[in-house]
Amino acid sequence: MNRTAPEVEGGARAVIGRRVHVKVPATSANLGPGFDTLGLALARYDELEIEATDAATHDITVHGVGEGEVPLDGSHLVVRAMAHTFARAGVEMPSVRLVARNSIPHGRGLGSSGAAIVAGVIGASGLLEGIVDFSADDLLEIATELEGHPDNVAPALFGGLTIAWVTPDGPRHKKLIVHRGVSPLVLVPEQEMSTALARSLQPESVPHEDAVFNVSRSALLVAALIQSPELLLQATEDKLHQHYRAQAMPETDRLIRALRAEGHPAVVSGAGPSILVLSSDPSERAEAIRLVEEAAQTVWQPLPLAVDFLGATVSTPGD
Repeated sequence: MNRTAPEVEGGARAVIGRRVHVKVPATSANLGPGFDTLGLALARYDELEIEATDAATHDITVHGVGEGEVPLDGSHLVVRAMAHTFARAGVEMPSVRLVARNSIPHGRGLGSSGAAIVAGVIGASGLLEGIVDFSADDLLEIATELEGHPDNVAPALFGGLTIAWVTPDGPRHKKLIVHRGVSPLVLVPEQEMSTALARSLQPESVPHEDAVFNVSRSALLVAALIQSPELLLQATEDKLHQHYRAQAMPETDRLIRALRAEGHPAVVSGAGPSILVLSSDPSERAEAIRLVEEAAQTVWQPLPLAVDFLGATVSTPGD
């Protein structure tokens, strides 16, 4: 982080009146075998208008997903992420006027909490531009501190396919461009899933052969996504986490098995319960939708989505 020292001292006053527009994509983490490592940015977005004010309290409005459900005070996750970023910068955070227009489903394995955290981090960085400047590694580190692991926040920040890992110096990432033949489909159920519950169902250790299996499939998956989509069915096989979580989302598990039996590269999206199908042809998405409509016992919303290649963006009015 680069600081303009005289400005930091009065940083809260310096940002009053500044406004930014933030746009953050949905993400799908794990992608089958790439547990806590691989993530994909998807073209479905939360958009926010954020203004620093001298008011006594925050003024928060939410439209779309989460409207009437999420808190409208300092405990709102975007505001908490902003406060954490200001604190890391050594600048007192002012009150904010925030208007959020959300379309990323909550509790469905599409990175909604990661998106909120990223929105707060880059929103704060936009307000602090020229006072405290953040590098890409700074942004990833701050977001990971709040999220706990980088597999969702990395693709939300940077777009595309990301490989994320943690070093003694903090989290790092590598962004890769997905092959144009990959056509993602997300199937979203009505019910939510707790990420904490999903993680609690995993054992503390796994058999050596299962670990080796996933190492090979994770490597193959990277090749399949950037170069050889015809390998996606084999590349999305997993033995580390999905079958352990199946008991908490039985219909997700049943539909994934049905899809894969018909040749569709289907996996749990993040912690679930949504399903991600990494089709290698748009026509395969239509067939996967038809199969789920016939086999599902509850309502599932199909979302044919493009891969987002930009990641989170922050701009000021007039840009």
